[in-house]
Amino acid sequence: MTHKTTSDNETSRRDFLKTSSSAAVASAATLSLISRGSAYGQNSDTIRIGLVGCGGRGTGAANQALTADDNVKLTAVADVFPDRVERAVTGLKKRHEKKVDVPHQFVGLDAYQKLIDSGVDLVILATPPGFRPLQFRAVVEAGKHCFIEKPMATDAPGVRSIMESVKISKQKNLAIVAGFCWRYEHERRAFYERVLGGDIGDIQSIYATYLTGPVKPMQPDSARKPGWSDIEWQVRNWYNFAWLGGDGLVEQAVHSVDKIAWAMRDVPPLSCTAVGGRGIPNNSGNIFDHIEVNYLYPDGVRAFMAQRQQRRCHNENSDYLLGTKGRADIARGIFVENAKGRWTYDGKRENMYQVEHNELFKSIRDGKPINNGDRMALSTMMAVMGRTAAYTGKQITYEQAINSKEDRFPKDMNWETGKHTPPPLAQPGITPFV
Repeated sequence: MTHKTTSDNETSRRDFLKTSSSAAVASAATLSLISRGSAYGQNSDTIRIGLVGCGGRGTGAANQALTADDNVKLTAVADVFPDRVERAVTGLKKRHEKKVDVPHQFVGLDAYQKLIDSGVDLVILATPPGFRPLQFRAVVEAGKHCFIEKPMATDAPGVRSIMESVKISKQKNLAIVAGFCWRYEHERRAFYERVLGGDIGDIQSIYATYLTGPVKPMQPDSARKPGWSDIEWQVRNWYNFAWLGGDGLVEQAVHSVDKIAWAMRDVPPLSCTAVGGRGIPNNSGNIFDHIEVNYLYPDGVRAFMAQRQQRRCHNENSDYLLGTKGRADIARGIFVENAKGRWTYDGKRENMYQVEHNELFKSIRDGKPINNGDRMALSTMMAVMGRTAAYTGKQITYEQAINSKEDRFPKDMNWETGKHTPPPLAQPGITPFV
């Protein structure tokens, strides 16, 4: 692997930002040394940001992080593709000239570790989700705050790793904000506050949709260059391989799964069944293009998740909740309705992606770090559970799902020569549960 870096002669941080894998749990007293005020207030300590994954979402997250606080700097970036590193730094420099000073630019599959070791205080993880369990563990063991995009893993072993890393992050009092952005959108927050406050009574059923076109279509096999290893080819088409992207349900519709979890107070379902398949050929990729999941909760409560990624079909991204006293919709309109009337939102509106980072950095400055770890692991696991039920055709309990031994991560991760043949497209009723 090649990498570009310079020596780090910057002065050390205060103790509240200078954590390491051997550091003790930060006390509230230590954290309270951070000056109070809004996330936009001037502080004497600069928070150094490192970006891992320089694609569109990663660059967007870095832009929001640099906007969230006056005293931050982007000092390190990492990716497997040099052109993405250069493009991200150039683009962010144009927007935040005084906040982008990047002496550390790393390229390669091990670039994330070099970035973590470069002296950053907060890491943005925006690589394909198959890499996130390994990278997140390295981040929290090094004692760094983290913004981690959704989903957090693509299989049960990965989720279990995330859960263990969350425990470490709590011991070190780290701020962990997940890319489940709807939880930071003011209107949805007000909506679910009313739902959870009993405005529609006890929830009886939820129907969520995530019906859209293909997100990142698979390149034809003829586009593969002779020098590309299996690993490089699959990373270049990461969305189309379950070990990297997780499938459309896990990578995209997990937002809707997360809203189901939100409505159900982040309690896991008892079990689920699912149907799905591949209607449009996908060359060498191995993901379904449609899945519908039926989650079962105690007392017969059901949550249905419909996901599809096909062209020229009906598109919809909605949530329909029915309770014993009323109903609530997130569709063409957003409302909560019962015998007393209909509520609609009339409060402030703000970009939810920006709110995520505003609240992340403010929590660090206030010495009260946000930690979304438990719920982000649950929502990811629920999506993996639904995919597993669709791929196998089996009824899957949550306990079965979380204890699954299906490890999809390749054993040979050499960028130049790595060989990995993913499992073929699943066949419900034939593909076994592992």
